[in-house]
Amino acid sequence: MSERGSGLVGLGEFGLIDRVTARLSYGPAVLLGPGDDAAVVAAPDARVVASTDVLVEGRHFRRDWSGARDIGHRAAAANLADVAAMGARPTALLVALCIPPDLASGWAEDLADGLAAEAATVGASVVGGDMSASPTLTIAVTVLGDLGSRPPVTRAGALPGDVVALAGRTGYAAAGLTVLSRGFRTPRLLVEAYRRPEVPYPAGPAAAGAGATAMIDVSDGLLADLGHVAQASGVAVDVRRDAFEVPRQMRDAAQALGVDPYTWLLTGGDDHALAATFPPAVALPAGWRPIGGVAAGSGVTVDGRQWEGPAGWDHFR
Repeated sequence: MSERGSGLVGLGEFGLIDRVTARLSYGPAVLLGPGDDAAVVAAPDARVVASTDVLVEGRHFRRDWSGARDIGHRAAAANLADVAAMGARPTALLVALCIPPDLASGWAEDLADGLAAEAATVGASVVGGDMSASPTLTIAVTVLGDLGSRPPVTRAGALPGDVVALAGRTGYAAAGLTVLSRGFRTPRLLVEAYRRPEVPYPAGPAAAGAGATAMIDVSDGLLADLGHVAQASGVAVDVRRDAFEVPRQMRDAAQALGVDPYTWLLTGGDDHALAATFPPAVALPAGWRPIGGVAAGSGVTVDGRQWEGPAGWDHFR
């Protein structure tokens, strides 16, 4: 990916901050934006949902695989999805950048554009952060959210008899990563899913309003993340393989690369779908589909059987 603009040594930290903040706009929740020691964000619910995530070059992204705007979208999405998974609405993002001094200033500006654009899809704003020189490009994002007077939906409320449901898609980003790692740039559907996830943010508050008993952002793989729900709730979760349709592009890529597409669908991360459990009598909100059930016991199974192999991503495995 090409990088425009001069290096950061001549521009300096505060020159770059001025360029980046000049590109930002602010929603009604922002009472005071960048330019002071801290931002001020309205919290009408009197509670603030907060989450943070970090992306490290070479570990979470590569600049030869994704443009700066795409990486900005991904960095924001990873955090915004966490707030949606609590049943809340994101309001503000804080971004810390550790940047190699030889990075082109235009790259950082494009990153800010991607962060701001993804935040804007849910009415949130980038309100501040920090910058530092570093040999490794690192992006740390903190998100704030508003529950709108509802209790948070945690991982710990699933009950035997509940329906397991999914909003959004899984496996697309993982398939795109595999394609890129093998040196290809197509199918475009999969590669673009890795570069810029399509997150069903409104599905989180909708699930909370419908009475979801537990919910989680699928960031590390569906089976792995449902495992967190099972452990926190003290239940067993079973997923039905036939609840997942393998799109043609994924099926063709899997055949060409010698991969079982269900490995992508069930254990691939970074699409940031939302998984939740609902009482059996509850009508699922729009955008949610059933994929399994909850029972007494522990652990996660697929069609009643243990899954062979890793259930998802582990940073230290």
